[in-house]
Amino acid sequence: MMSKLQSDIPLNVFVYGTLKPNEANFSQYCDGRTIAMQKAIAYGELFALPMGYPAMTMGDRQVYGYLLSFPDVSILDSLDELEDYQCDRSASENLYNRQKIEVFDLEGKSLGLAWAYFMTSAKVSKFAGIAQIDGCWNGINS
Repeated sequence: MMSKLQSDIPLNVFVYGTLKPNEANFSQYCDGRTIAMQKAIAYGELFALPMGYPAMTMGDRQVYGYLLSFPDVSILDSLDELEDYQCDRSASENLYNRQKIEVFDLEGKSLGLAWAYFMTSAKVSKFAGIAQIDGCWNGINS
């Protein structure tokens, strides 16, 4: 699997919550490590969780965030740890699951594929997630 990941240079990750610029985890995990970042849109369903961070599930609504580009795959180790994702566990055992999705700029043009972290609908329900119909989450509002 690593050989496939190593071909993804730069490595693109779509973030919609605490990893966005000016949010709680950006400085620790991303600041100074990105080689590019831009506002972006992905498709899913966005929820605010009572723990103070969001979750995205599969869906067809616009979710607003950022496309962060990193110089190599090493960032995935720390992001996977933050998101409690392990590729060798079943989806139900992970807090979030990482998968590739298509990401778009604010005009709707494709920016290509990027990794994103999704939560299962069952977990969102268990945590009593509140739908963010506008597709935006900000830590200052949680």
